[in-house]
Amino acid sequence: MSQPLRHLLSIGDLGRAGIERILDRALSFAEVSGREIKKVPALRGRTVVNLFYESSTRTSSSFELAAKRLSADVVSIRASGSSVDKGESLRDTVETLSAYDPAAIVIRSPHVGAASLVAGWTEASVVNAGDGKHEHPTQALLDVFTLRQRIGPLEGRSIWIVGDVLHSRVARSNILAFQAMGARVTLAGPPTLLPRGIEQLGVEVTPQLDALADADVVYVLRMQQERMEAAYIPTLREYAQRYQINPGRLRPGQLVMHPGPVNRGVELSADVIDSAVSLIGEQVKAGVAVRMAVLYELLVGSPRLAAVA
Repeated sequence: MSQPLRHLLSIGDLGRAGIERILDRALSFAEVSGREIKKVPALRGRTVVNLFYESSTRTSSSFELAAKRLSADVVSIRASGSSVDKGESLRDTVETLSAYDPAAIVIRSPHVGAASLVAGWTEASVVNAGDGKHEHPTQALLDVFTLRQRIGPLEGRSIWIVGDVLHSRVARSNILAFQAMGARVTLAGPPTLLPRGIEQLGVEVTPQLDALADADVVYVLRMQQERMEAAYIPTLREYAQRYQINPGRLRPGQLVMHPGPVNRGVELSADVIDSAVSLIGEQVKAGVAVRMAVLYELLVGSPRLAAVA
């Protein structure tokens, strides 16, 4: 019997079996979300703290809704307007929040390794909701869930990740998740935005979109100008001319994904975003069920497969 998962800091914590276990459970929670009464009592009487040091709409709201649908008490902390603004350290903040006896702490931070540090300072389970340019494991889980619902198993599928790979925590988690599920991954973008040595992860790397038609799925990344301290591209207009995913670059049958928020007219054209080939809305919808499954996995535990209904 596998050991229960205590923290989710990286997709690498799971492996294929762990990913499949969480996504199978997420499917059950997606069914619950379609009911008139959307709550289950799995985490009644337990507290989940959401600690976000970076702006977030999709991730923070879906984690909050996921915890509430599991009947947990939720404490949401934003860096802006909190004691963090007054200079309180991360460790002191975690120790303060520990007074609430949280069962789980969900943390997003601009600093690589922050979630791992928090895991060493608290008895709570810790979920990495994004740490700098490192990883974003629950985004990868919801992306795999979305694709499995649309196209079935990912074994042998070709997935292209296009854009600002260098600054993307989503790219790193998705590479690991897609490969764990048997997909072939290709990275494409300006050479300045493709990390050196990334080929060591077993991916193909190209600065061109000439072979984009080979992809079953085109996963587009946002240009993260807020993380760019140097001129990685001449202009956004030139980037759009060479790398924007638009109808002229897609063949029939290809699907398009994006973790959001989207820079309309830059990495994706508006007509692709709003078309039937876009899975962006389905990704957002999947977020709540998948994050319910993650919290359940951590706090109830895989050895005790209680019914969710």
